[in-house]
Amino acid sequence: MTSVVIADDHSVVRVGLRALVAAEPGLELVGEASGGYEAIELVEKHLPDVLVLDLSMPDLDGIAVTRELHGRFPGLRILILTIHEDEALLREAVAAGAAGYILKRAAEKELIAAIGIVRRGDLYVDPGFLRRLLGESALPSPAALVSTDALTAREKDVLRLIAQGYTNRQIGEELSISVRTAEGHRANLQDKLDLHSRVDLIRFARKNKLI
Repeated sequence: MTSVVIADDHSVVRVGLRALVAAEPGLELVGEASGGYEAIELVEKHLPDVLVLDLSMPDLDGIAVTRELHGRFPGLRILILTIHEDEALLREAVAAGAAGYILKRAAEKELIAAIGIVRRGDLYVDPGFLRRLLGESALPSPAALVSTDALTAREKDVLRLIAQGYTNRQIGEELSISVRTAEGHRANLQDKLDLHSRVDLIRFARKNKLI
């Protein structure tokens, strides 16, 4: 079980993050903070595995919090959450000790995968942001950067069934989810991997030995 603290000064954002974490079986939310100093206190109290930390907060910004915590809690993985697609901020965050940099607009689709990646000790950078930094010619497809480790357990299950020829209705029946939920997972897979057809998904599944 991976323990998580979230810190964001916007209550609406925290509600969304809370829901995402609560819906993932392998994650446990142990605290929520609305400011930088409160985030530090919660880390000191709960010793979480991952801190999802807003970059811009009124009392103490995310980079300052990261600098404060990184040296004191070497096992803590800090995932910076931000609206800023700024290379300088990314570099500053990583230099301060952050293990990841995720854009708020992509958090709904990417947060769980990002938490898993930083928890394993790897560096996570939002794929869309990374694509822009490297340039389209240098990075022809996000699928080239995304391994199956970036997919949630449920997304892997759905991908396996798609590759085996299951329809959305059959996937729903197999996984005890609604057809609409199955369709949503399929759309998320195509968006995350930048794959545009069933054939592309099957090829990806085969390449990564999911079938």
